[in-house]
Order: sequence, then C-alpha cells, then structure tokens
Amino acid sequence: MTPELLARLREAQAAKRPVALLTRLSDGEQRLWPDDDVPGPLAEAAKSALREDETGTVALGDERWFVHPHNPPVRLIVVGAVHVAQALVPMAVALGFAVTVVDPRRAFATPERFPGVSVSFDWPDDAMAALAPDGRTAVVTLTHDPKLDDPALDVALRSPSFYIGALGSRRTHATRVARLEAAGIGEDRIARLHGPIGLYGPTRTSSALALSVLGEITEARIRLDG
Repeated sequence: MTPELLARLREAQAAKRPVALLTRLSDGEQRLWPDDDVPGPLAEAAKSALREDETGTVALGDERWFVHPHNPPVRLIVVGAVHVAQALVPMAVALGFAVTVVDPRRAFATPERFPGVSVSFDWPDDAMAALAPDGRTAVVTLTHDPKLDDPALDVALRSPSFYIGALGSRRTHATRVARLEAAGIGEDRIARLHGPIGLYGPTRTSSALALSVLGEITEARIRLDG
C-alpha cells in the first residue's frame, strides 16, 4: 500500500466513512471505493462487501480483485445506567457493538457496573452531540426520566441513526410523543421512534427485555441493509 493510499484510508476511517479497499491480485494494484473510479462490476462488489461487512474476491475479465470493506463500527448508545442496561450492554458487546453508556449520575454509571465499555457522564444532549450518531448507530433510552431521555431523543431523532428506541409503557410512550411534538420534532421523525421497545412485548426480567431490544435492533439493521 502506498503512503498516499494509506493516508486516504486513515482519513476515511477517522471520518467514520465506509470505504472498500480493492486489491488486484495479479500485481497488487490498489484502489479505494467510492473515492476512485472503478468499473461497474467492481463497484457493485465493493458496495456489497460494505453492506455485508464481508471480504471476498471478484473476477473482472481475466483479473481477480480482493475486496476488503472498511466500515465504521456499528455503535449502540445507551442512555441510562439502569438495571436493564446492565443486561443489555454485555449482550450488545458480545454481538460486536461498540457501546457507550450515557448517564450524568455517577453513582449509576460506574466501571464496576459497566466494565470494558465507554461511559459518558455528560448531560445526554451534550453527550449525544459529541458522539454524533450516524447511520451505523442505534440509540436506546432507558431512564424513564424526561430530563434525561428527552434531550437524547431530540438529538437522535434529528440524526440518521438506524434505530431509536425508548423504554416505557404505551401510556408512557404516548406522553413522551406529546412532549417531543411540543419540542418541535415533526411527525415524520417521531415515527422513527420505537416504543414500547422490544420484539416480544412485556417481559418479566431485565435479561429478557435486553434480548428483546437487541432483537429489534438487529431486525432494524437487517431491514436497512435490505
């Protein structure tokens, strides 16, 4: 890899921009898609590799190319260091999510309760603005406290996050929607909000709810990839 190509790859990674590194196996020539012009079939292979997050080879006439996707990590931002979060976070980490727990209440968001993951003690709207959720980010709010959940949802619903969910009953969710509407968030954005969260409806344990929520997040991700 040339220094110039390596610099471009690192720049894309720093910007959390998905790119595919294409290497011609016969002589090692490399290109970066979508930055460089490549033939249509090779571009389609790069696009597919990014969508599936899988490496592979593709034939282009007599040439074979190795396609290596470089996607930003799929992230999960959890607002509220509550009991459900303690069940949800380890499951999400095991599935490969880069997890950040947001909670200004330092008594809850401790390394002992959430070992090995990033923790933000900022107020949720500040934390969300700094984290800048993108199209590979899921956001879940769990506190039941409008002072914490609503600022995070305000930022999330204005972002391209592929999943946004909020814990609470149907009655709680209806009240939440009314608050978000009063805050000036349009119906089209509010329609993106999952609530009550989870595939399976009410659950008896935090672990069951965590599994239900991760199932819904996974379903949303698969649907997005199409």
